[in-house]
Amino acid sequence: MSLYRDTGVVLRVQKLGEADRIITLVTRKHGKVRAVAKGVRRMTSRFGARVEPFAHVDVQFYTGRTLDIITQVQTLDAFGAGIITDYQRYTAGCAILETTDRLSAEEGEPVLRLYLLVTGALRSLADGQRDASLVLDAFLLRAMAIAGWAPAVRECARCNEPGPHQSFSIQAGGSVCPRCRPPGSAVPARDTLALMDALAHGTWDVAEASTPVARREGSGLIAALLQWHLERQLRSLPLVERRGVPSGQ
Repeated sequence: MSLYRDTGVVLRVQKLGEADRIITLVTRKHGKVRAVAKGVRRMTSRFGARVEPFAHVDVQFYTGRTLDIITQVQTLDAFGAGIITDYQRYTAGCAILETTDRLSAEEGEPVLRLYLLVTGALRSLADGQRDASLVLDAFLLRAMAIAGWAPAVRECARCNEPGPHQSFSIQAGGSVCPRCRPPGSAVPARDTLALMDALAHGTWDVAEASTPVARREGSGLIAALLQWHLERQLRSLPLVERRGVPSGQ
């Protein structure tokens, strides 16, 4: 029996048999791990509540023939407590977990930057200090950058001519100059591109001062870019509640 230990975030759970679950995590050192948690659906389970989605945990596994087995779990951060009680934070959190699952497709392949990114995003959602939609969009932009899909915002996606440019093409990968503009390109507000740039680089004072129009347009472009690259729609994104700017701004 080969034992190993790692820290990870629980992305999803699936029922297995009468009392077990398959737990999918993104971990610091081992990338995506799918492992069996035996007996966690029984009332007497020692760690059933510790392996729910949004949990940040320290886990001990032993290597099985097909799936590894979870033998010990210690909670590091119970992010779910600050997320599941608020619908906007919950739907944004679900989109973050699903995106992480899609982007860490190869089990056992290290994805340290993605692990750190999702941990930080869930921590920000759980403390409730920032608008959940902005947290989600910042996560999606940075996750795409890790995957090599960062959209061009400051320059033309095709010829690198400095911008800002008026047009935006999902297929081209971001802003496009008049010469490179494909038919059907979007024409977002300039504030929208400024918001996307701020979210990608963590300039939160600019992001939080953005208008409802910029947030709405930015969210639409970011979601379209992600789903273009993934070549499939995420189930959770249409459910995300978008509230615009908080009252008083």
